[in-house]
Amino acid sequence: MVHSQAGIRHQQLVRFVWRAFEVAWSSSCSGMSNTHWLIESKRMRFTLLLLAMSLIASRITAAEKPNVLVVLTDDQGWGDLSLNGNTNLSTPNIDGLAKYGTSFDRFYVCPVCSPTRAEFLTGRYHPRGGVYSTSAGGERLDLDESTIADTFKAGGYATGAFGKWHNGMQYPYHPNGRGFDEYYGFCSGHWGNYFSPQLEHNGKLVKGDGFVIDDFTNKAMDFMAKSHADGKPFFAYLPYNTPHSPMQVPDRWWNKFKDAELTMRNRDPKKEVATHVRAALAMCENIDWNVGRLLAKLDELKIADNTIVIYFCDNGPNGVRWNGDMKGRKGSTDEGGVRSPMLIRWPGTVPAGRKVETIGGAIDLLPTLADMAGITVQSSRPLDGISLKEQITGSNTHPDRLIYSYWRGKCSARSQRFRFGNKGRLFELATDPGQRKNVAKQFPDVAKKMAAAVERFKQEVVPENLGKNDTRTFPLGHADAKYTQIPARDGTAHGGIKRSNRFPNCSYFTNWTATDDKVTWEVEVLEPGEYNVEMYYTCPKGDVGSTVRLTCGNASVSKKITDAHDPPVRGAAEDRHVRVESYVKDFRLMALGRIKLAAGTQTLTLRATEIPGATAMEFRLLMFARRN
Repeated sequence: MVHSQAGIRHQQLVRFVWRAFEVAWSSSCSGMSNTHWLIESKRMRFTLLLLAMSLIASRITAAEKPNVLVVLTDDQGWGDLSLNGNTNLSTPNIDGLAKYGTSFDRFYVCPVCSPTRAEFLTGRYHPRGGVYSTSAGGERLDLDESTIADTFKAGGYATGAFGKWHNGMQYPYHPNGRGFDEYYGFCSGHWGNYFSPQLEHNGKLVKGDGFVIDDFTNKAMDFMAKSHADGKPFFAYLPYNTPHSPMQVPDRWWNKFKDAELTMRNRDPKKEVATHVRAALAMCENIDWNVGRLLAKLDELKIADNTIVIYFCDNGPNGVRWNGDMKGRKGSTDEGGVRSPMLIRWPGTVPAGRKVETIGGAIDLLPTLADMAGITVQSSRPLDGISLKEQITGSNTHPDRLIYSYWRGKCSARSQRFRFGNKGRLFELATDPGQRKNVAKQFPDVAKKMAAAVERFKQEVVPENLGKNDTRTFPLGHADAKYTQIPARDGTAHGGIKRSNRFPNCSYFTNWTATDDKVTWEVEVLEPGEYNVEMYYTCPKGDVGSTVRLTCGNASVSKKITDAHDPPVRGAAEDRHVRVESYVKDFRLMALGRIKLAAGTQTLTLRATEIPGATAMEFRLLMFARRN
């Protein structure tokens, strides 16, 4: 349908150009002789025909390239879909991707969030890209890595990401520096409030509009519609941030589950926490509703037949709940911690209702999607992933390979038949999907071979000092980015200052009581010049009057806090289950002033030089805006 409609539009364009030529030609050659007229007419007609065909060639090419829509969910396990047999919930829209497309029986991601995102973006195992943590800089993807967005942008696509990035905040780690033309969401590993929170749009802080998953979906649909109207194929990436905690979800979904009986239980049901399970299921049904809206938008735009839709998750479930009797959950390198659903729909190209038995992983999505779109991978480094286009479209071949799962020293390997666990045990998954029986003695050659492969992986793929001595600074001020956000998450507290929570991502600093207290960041100023600096803070009325000083190298700026702002802690009222992360506040913006920064690596320091009250302030973040 898409191709034929595009063809009609192109024919109309040709007819329009041709008619314009005839009118112009008739008015300009009334005085020519018949012979001269015939010669010039043939020559001009041929020239104009070539020109017209040249003008529309690029539009034909763009129309034939498939759009790509990728949905990645956060902390949703393989078992959190009715597709996979869970009767605790209903996910008809996601299930429909398998019914009208193809699903993978065994597809593997990483034990936690940021590594999976890095492997999807690069087609390479995450330790190669310097990712070793989920916060405080360890989630950043090295700048010499190329991304899937780089590949699709080079292939003529409009590229957009909407949701939780989790691979670096400051440009060029930022999504806009990694090939995405458009970005809306948050760059941290988790967020403290899901209802109209502070987010960012292409680096600029903005206020969200409603529940975040609904909001991200709205922005993605707007992007798809605009790209289609502009005649460009799109690559839209939706890294949702649910059902990751805090467990917040609108009443519409919570009301169904708050008193629901759980009929499908974990293999160790005594460890289940019912309110957490119910909240996760409600969040998954909200995701399904939004997937339905995305698919309806493709139908509305009449581009469903020319759009590849991908759906997968970033790790195992973030709690103890039904997951197909598999061993492990989020954080584990066992099957239950790294097995993800992977569904792909492309009507007319991807078979409907097919299940791929070949193992695959997040590392395979870049080469596979590039292959299916007919574009060249933009990477100077060899990929660990392979194209599974043939398996998706009908081949039953199983490449002879191992897929590795690594996290903080633990490593397991998966072949088509076996999993070699991080403790040296071997499991035959076809006969023992729950990993209950060690068959290393039954298959000694297999165990020996896979153990050697795991050791090679650790030696060749995992840098010896990964996470032990991260010398990467935080970039500040890039020539291609107006804004640089420097949050409390990335800072180091000195003196009596404390974090609001041990998980840094959405935390802030409190207990700022002494003039010797300070917060520092090791930064590299990439673009020297003048910057406007804003600070987000809270301060009770009785403590107003502290003078705050920000220094960077030899430059400094100072400002007195004159306005009280003492909002309540937020989150508890919206949480469906008690959180472990920091609660949040609505911090107030204060203009610190203008600072002139020199290029180079230096220490950024924030301190209070005068504290007339009990505390200086609570601090959330700094925002730098380049003036030139």
